[in-house]
Amino acid sequence: MSEPLRVGVLASGRGSNLRALAEAAAGGRMPAAVVVLVADRAGAGALAVARELGIEAVVLEPGQHPSREAHEKAVIAALEERRVGLVCLAGYMRLVSAGFVAHFAGRLLNIHPSLLPAFPGLHPQRQALEHGARVSGATVHFVDDGVDTGPIVLQAAVPVMPDDTEATLAARILAEEHRLYPEAVRLFALGRLEIRGRRVQIRETP
Repeated sequence: MSEPLRVGVLASGRGSNLRALAEAAAGGRMPAAVVVLVADRAGAGALAVARELGIEAVVLEPGQHPSREAHEKAVIAALEERRVGLVCLAGYMRLVSAGFVAHFAGRLLNIHPSLLPAFPGLHPQRQALEHGARVSGATVHFVDDGVDTGPIVLQAAVPVMPDDTEATLAARILAEEHRLYPEAVRLFALGRLEIRGRRVQIRETP
């Protein structure tokens, strides 16, 4: 039997998507294992989640390195040392460089709390409310050189309620993120995702 896909997670925040991925793996809902968390902040809540779940955690703060390039090289080294086959950005608040994207081409995923291409970048829930959107949601996509512009894997729609605040909308979207991200990783691990230009084809069989 082949070894499960080894997943590395990059996070800056509370780690709720890290938990969703790790629990899906532990529960057998995807043929993968989250083997390492790399956090760019020593105060990231994701570190406590990793400790709770027995996941190795590495803190690599940008200020520890003389340049962005040096920091990214350290992150790449940490992931490669653990033989990571897929990298999942999960609330990672740093833009990764073209070199980083190229190193992990075709095996770098991100989740974003909007229906891309609508509302990329920061504060997408606030953007949705300010624009009067009636529907928002979550998107899992492969990462390319742009900001939230990579080929889309999966999406889930979430209605925007008339009395929504940024917090209430974010909470409902987050529930969909926790469902969507493990499913995207499952499809990747099964070899069912094929990038064709701007589109991702989900094959019936690998």
